[in-house]
Amino acid sequence: MGSYNPIPAHPAYTFTPLPHRATNQTMETDTQDKKPTTTPLINRELSWLAFNYRVLQEAKDRRVPLLERIKFMAIFSSNLDEYFKVRVATLKRLIKLKKKTREKLSEDPADTFEQVMQEVKRQQEEFGEVFREGILADLRQQNIHLLTENDLNEEQQKWVQTYFAEHIQPHILPLLLDATETHFFLKDQTVYLGVQLFEPKEKDLKPERFSMLEIPTKKHGGRFVKLPTVGEQRYVMFLDDAIRFCLPALYPNYSRFEAHAVKVSRDAELDIEEEVSGSLMAKIQKSLQKRETGYPARLLYDPVTPRPMLEAIMAHTGISEDELVEGSKYHNFRDFFGFPDFDLPDLKYSPQPTLVHPLLEKEANLIEAMKKQDYLAHYPYQSFDYVLRLFDEAANDPKVTAMSATLYRVAEDSAIAKSLVKAAKSGKLVTVVVELKARFDEESNIFWAGKLQKAGANVILGLPDLKVHTKLGLITRNEDGQLVNYAYLSTGNYNEDTSKIYADHALFTSNKVITQDVEQVFNFFIDRQHDKKFKKLLMAPINMRDRFVDLINREIKNASKGKPASMILKMNALQDERMIKKLYAASQAGVKIELLVRGICCLVPGVEGLSENIRVRSIVDRYLEHARVYIFHNDGKEEYYVASADWMTRNLSRRVEVAFPILQKDLVEQLRAIIDLQLADDTKARDIDNNYVEQPSPTHIRSQYATYEYLRKLIPEGMEPTRKSK
Repeated sequence: MGSYNPIPAHPAYTFTPLPHRATNQTMETDTQDKKPTTTPLINRELSWLAFNYRVLQEAKDRRVPLLERIKFMAIFSSNLDEYFKVRVATLKRLIKLKKKTREKLSEDPADTFEQVMQEVKRQQEEFGEVFREGILADLRQQNIHLLTENDLNEEQQKWVQTYFAEHIQPHILPLLLDATETHFFLKDQTVYLGVQLFEPKEKDLKPERFSMLEIPTKKHGGRFVKLPTVGEQRYVMFLDDAIRFCLPALYPNYSRFEAHAVKVSRDAELDIEEEVSGSLMAKIQKSLQKRETGYPARLLYDPVTPRPMLEAIMAHTGISEDELVEGSKYHNFRDFFGFPDFDLPDLKYSPQPTLVHPLLEKEANLIEAMKKQDYLAHYPYQSFDYVLRLFDEAANDPKVTAMSATLYRVAEDSAIAKSLVKAAKSGKLVTVVVELKARFDEESNIFWAGKLQKAGANVILGLPDLKVHTKLGLITRNEDGQLVNYAYLSTGNYNEDTSKIYADHALFTSNKVITQDVEQVFNFFIDRQHDKKFKKLLMAPINMRDRFVDLINREIKNASKGKPASMILKMNALQDERMIKKLYAASQAGVKIELLVRGICCLVPGVEGLSENIRVRSIVDRYLEHARVYIFHNDGKEEYYVASADWMTRNLSRRVEVAFPILQKDLVEQLRAIIDLQLADDTKARDIDNNYVEQPSPTHIRSQYATYEYLRKLIPEGMEPTRKSK
């Protein structure tokens, strides 16, 4: 199948290969013969860094439109910030544990930390090269000039000085660092300029002083200053550089200045004691207040920063030498999400209008439609409006008696949350599980939890010992005296914003067995009893792990009998050691295994005698691959599961997750067609070492574009194929 808007399969640009895979040889004891065994594993932290390097590859790849490459730079930087705030901060905590406690860990956190910092340094250096030698050069070719404070001509200098006085200076408060140890707090993820002042204009002033000021990105409305365009020449500069140029206006008593940027990333782990008693919401709110003042995980600094300035900053901030991480002249590249596009559509991805669903689009009432059959929606290719419609229709339907939903990450102005509020106010029984521990979305979730409680909904604020990650909705309707259930199950969140960039699958169903199982999940949230029985759903932590093991064992058994045996497993992350060992066992038995893993993959593929039957692929492209799909050959009677869960220990053991079967033949065919396109991708797929995949016979398939084209062709003639999402 040809791809839509393909790009050349074989790039003409080279990429720095990853360093040799660091693997852990985890010692375990076999339960039968008590002999110690080893499980080869790729280090989790280095595997995550390998994933983020794939993002950097997109920024480096000149086949990607220029302004999109800049966004990938922003994604890389944003990912790394979060990584330091969470994972590196955790490593530092582990390093501080007592020696006896550390010895119980499978890896030495100090060794891991050293490897992480080496790889981060390597990637940061390449990031700088990509920016300087790639992005900036290509911007110039497009007549876009990112100016520094030293590049301004006379006319631009006057313009910047006027702009600074009117729009920037009112938001700046410079602070002098005197000889005392006065504490200066650096806000999390905020860029500061450390300024060294020379040549005082008055004799009684110190000949050399240090000062700090915050770059007022939020108050200014962004990190960039657009200068007047001259003809076809477009000019822009960092807010930092506009300030550098205007330092004389801030420090009129000095004649010479040197300014270097720093930024701190603070520990973002909330360290909540998940007790049964007490108010979890109050604990979350308290922890959010602490996040801004969390322990510093790193201080990024300009490598040419003079040592005296660094020492002055450390002395006045409490930052230690261990937290110093060499960066570049500019920090917070996540701000490149706001880089001006100069109204140049050719430098961005060509528009991919959201497709209508060929069946749901024809239906005036979605609940009535769900009586007839199941429907599978594929985001972001197809419109997310159908789920918004479903909840809105249910909220307004007098026959609907109850609505239930799990909210993990909702949009800031969530239409679904509003529908639930409306339903509760109208007297319907509304049960909403709000996960307050959804990292970096806690504040939004707290807001909606309060709104729902005020409306009269039964709000369950997560569970004390489990994070609720499943994405479920249940609608109960009184139909001629009978209560009938309708369910919405998805791999993605109830989030209108992320639905435009996250690739997910969602099932609309009235299947009695599935909806009864969904009802059991909501009963679990209420009574917290682990005795629930499921006929079709796999639910973590109750039966998901065991059922997946059973499905793998069935393939192993079939392979041992000489029958065809295979699995196709797509997920965001593969880290759980028990599941990896089971996959190794399946490979050794002759089971063919295709893995599509976007992020962390701790399994080592292609090892003779261990994993030679396992192939790992990762796709990073225009959209974030977020769906989890598990396909088991089952001697020709394939079983398909779509899930919210990755195969990480946290997903299988410490979260509430659901995997649901796809039973309807036409939906199975859709899902398989999409997965087959991803397996055939030789344009955006990489192997475990981040080399672009080369198929035996080139397919020239870019799976995300080919998926769009495949779904577009399902729309019958005469039906408008696209419409704007609400």
